[in-house]
Amino acid sequence: MITLRKAGQRGHFDFGWLDTNHTFSFGEYHDPSHMGFRSLRVINEDRVAAGKGFGTHGHRDMEILTYVLEGALEHKDSTGTQGIIKPGDAQRMSAGSGIMHSEKNASDEEPVHFLQIWIMPSERGIAPGYEQKHFPAGDRLNKPRVIASPDGREGSVRLRQDAVIHSTVLDPGTAGGSAEVTFALSPGRGAWIQVARGSVEVGHGFAEAGAGTWTALAQSDGAALSGEERITLRASGKAEVLLFDLA
Repeated sequence: MITLRKAGQRGHFDFGWLDTNHTFSFGEYHDPSHMGFRSLRVINEDRVAAGKGFGTHGHRDMEILTYVLEGALEHKDSTGTQGIIKPGDAQRMSAGSGIMHSEKNASDEEPVHFLQIWIMPSERGIAPGYEQKHFPAGDRLNKPRVIASPDGREGSVRLRQDAVIHSTVLDPGTAGGSAEVTFALSPGRGAWIQVARGSVEVGHGFAEAGAGTWTALAQSDGAALSGEERITLRASGKAEVLLFDLA
């Protein structure tokens, strides 16, 4: 079963320095029918103007993943960690018992475009933590690449939750008329698909109907899938997609 969350249906605010879209309820945007999916609580798509950013603020008991699409984002937090997050990086900040941090566009000339993702942790009150790793586009080209997981598999960043996040870049230029990637899901698990760039078709329902069904998703669309054994992504143009495999 698939449930769509179209880009235009999301909560949207434009503050001048920040243009933000909320897939799920967040801040001033509240929709009781969109409070998250399983342990996935937040997907915010943010565009921050040059030289602007979020001042120092606090979080608790949340796994926060930042995924930059264009530009660069500067991070500083109360553990003494600081760095620059660029496209291809996955940054995980465990808020745990409490952390203060700030995020700023690292450029004074160009905007930064990124996704900020919150996963509810399996434990509360853990020590705050930070991890950042780079995943080259070539390692994600027409194949799934784990970028976050509970056990750090395949060199991914670690999450305090039974959630696995895959990234893939689909490019039919290297595979013919279309590019495809297939994900297998264990019984009882659900998947969320977030189209970061481009557009894709999602193949689902294979277990029930043999040939399955194809559903189109455009840029910034999302979709929840439950009761699936496998999911296929197909693109006729270049696309970038995140797939969340959730308990």
